[in-house]
Amino acid sequence: MNIYEMLALITTGFALKRIIKSDKPFIYLNKIAVEALLTFYIFSSVAAKDLEYLIEIRLVFIYVFLIIGLNLLSSYTYARFFVNDDRWKGALIILSTYPNTVAMGFPIASLFLDDLTPVLLYASIHTLIIIPLATFLAAHYSSGKASLKDSLLKALKFPPTSANLLALAFVFLGIKLPNALLTVMNQVGWWCIPLTLIYFGSRINLQKFEIRKLLEVATFRTVLPFIFVFLTLKAPSDIFYAVLVEATMPPAIIGNAILAHYRLREEEGIGVTIVLTLMVLIIFLVFRVIV
Repeated sequence: MNIYEMLALITTGFALKRIIKSDKPFIYLNKIAVEALLTFYIFSSVAAKDLEYLIEIRLVFIYVFLIIGLNLLSSYTYARFFVNDDRWKGALIILSTYPNTVAMGFPIASLFLDDLTPVLLYASIHTLIIIPLATFLAAHYSSGKASLKDSLLKALKFPPTSANLLALAFVFLGIKLPNALLTVMNQVGWWCIPLTLIYFGSRINLQKFEIRKLLEVATFRTVLPFIFVFLTLKAPSDIFYAVLVEATMPPAIIGNAILAHYRLREEEGIGVTIVLTLMVLIIFLVFRVIV
């Protein structure tokens, strides 16, 4: 899916909401996309991998952990001392740690690279880690900072998280499922992306957009990772641009869907994501001209 298709689906959702004027159809759409289709998509994507594939490019693998750690630590520290709203704390941390590595990452990376293999590796490894982490954080902050045990149990009840962990177990145990089954699951599950984009568009409400929240998310999601990668990563251009692009993408649509599932300032998050997505797109188009 390219950038224009993504924007068209978001616009479709925005227009449909103005026509239908009811939240219920879109709530059901989100449930189907996230709790069913995304579950199939994540399971089939992860279960199709093997350990050798995951460690083919070790530097990419290392930077996935470094970037997640940077995003998580910096946003958590800031939220703890400077954010009073517990629900926005959770939303800020999730938006800061969950980038759009596929729908935005792949098209933007193609501006710099002919071979997207390192980009695919980054996105694949990142997905393995971020889904359980994001749902755990969402469960924790949506339950009034319940105990870690209760938050973990709540996170495991989120079908994509359970599917992710089950698929990981299959990979580590060397269990291979039939390719035909995984292909069908992946093809069906892929529809979570366009459906979630339509839902995303239906929830756009810039009346709740705040410049401060945009600056907060932009700082931890894009600015800090860009500076960190630009200054520290000494690697061939294919690795460098793959990591630079993927590490600095705006928040993911699925990340906002997780906010919606756990009722964590979803509308504010979507407003910030829309504006930051447009900003990041413009920045990389300009950056491509400069380099």
